[in-house]
Amino acid sequence: MVTPWGFDSPSRHHANRIRSNDSPVFSTIRAGSALLLSDFDFELPQDLIAQRPLAVRSASRLLYCAADGMHDRMFTDLPDLLRAGDLLVFNDTRVVKARLYGVKQSGGKVEVLVERVLPPEPAPAGPDARSSRALVQLRASHSPKPGSRILFGDDASAAVLGRDGEFFVLEFDAPVLDVLDRLGRLPLPPYIDRAADETDDERYQTVFARAPGAVAAPTAGLHFDADVLDRLNGRRIETGALTLHVGAGTFSPVRVENISEHTMHSERYEISGALSRQIAETRERGGRVVAVGTTALRALESAARSDGGVEAAAGETRIFITPGYRFKVVDALITNFHLPKSTLLMLVSAFAGIDRIREAYRHAIAQRYRFFSYGDAMLLERESARENVGKAHG
Repeated sequence: MVTPWGFDSPSRHHANRIRSNDSPVFSTIRAGSALLLSDFDFELPQDLIAQRPLAVRSASRLLYCAADGMHDRMFTDLPDLLRAGDLLVFNDTRVVKARLYGVKQSGGKVEVLVERVLPPEPAPAGPDARSSRALVQLRASHSPKPGSRILFGDDASAAVLGRDGEFFVLEFDAPVLDVLDRLGRLPLPPYIDRAADETDDERYQTVFARAPGAVAAPTAGLHFDADVLDRLNGRRIETGALTLHVGAGTFSPVRVENISEHTMHSERYEISGALSRQIAETRERGGRVVAVGTTALRALESAARSDGGVEAAAGETRIFITPGYRFKVVDALITNFHLPKSTLLMLVSAFAGIDRIREAYRHAIAQRYRFFSYGDAMLLERESARENVGKAHG
């Protein structure tokens, strides 16, 4: 069974080591060899892991990884680094208070992390039906049996319907999102070494969050505030939105050394016809598609057409992007700094090139950028798949 990310200590999920002055940030890739998990390991000083958000969202730093090298900027410089006619694509998912604490009928304590809300069964009679079923990660001294109930306070409970792989399926006695709104707690990432507070209720959401369903925030979007959005609009840089509900699997460690053997977690996404048309119009006028975050990028590439357009679609994606992937839609990427050995570090290495990402992370550590969810940001431009493969294999 996969250990729930919300239940482990941070050290179980990433190399959280103090780097000595003479140790390399990354290991060296062997010429002609397959890519291994250890190729994406690096050592990070613990004090660079951001534990709290800055007082102002857009006050974070921005590392612009340009063709001529690394440029230390501020996030407020972003509108000046983009071009009129570019299209920024946001992920408008909203983080739910997905952690619940309860007891079994026998009295044993239970901790639940809702991975996703499931469609109701039978199929809903209309579009307003709200589901009471959820796929969850569950921690208890003894796993509850199908047919038993878990009690959450005095006015909420859920029946255990059974297992689905490493997850449990629960049927709540009220709509899941209603229960979470009343009783749930925000599940901060495992490398934030404190409990969530009222500040996180606001700041671990983007200002454009709309559709509830994520367990983790699309963190590249956390840097945007009303001032930055107004300045983007003033420079004729368009914005659009899709929805990808980030699951807890985004923090699950890769457990195989040969990364080609890794099975990616599944996440639900939705791309509207309006966004599909925006992307087509951006292509026609020569603008670039700029993904705000790896979640937006994964959704766009999952629905990509061979001509660089995007299908309006709703479904599940397990896309696993590693060096050698040929990008079809996204031209530039705004992203935070990612965990060692993570699938997201592999994704950005595929996008910008392994050598450039290594250079960027060395620079960021030397210049003391803040890392991970509440940390600073990067602006990356796409490297061709052919160049990327050449760098990956020497």
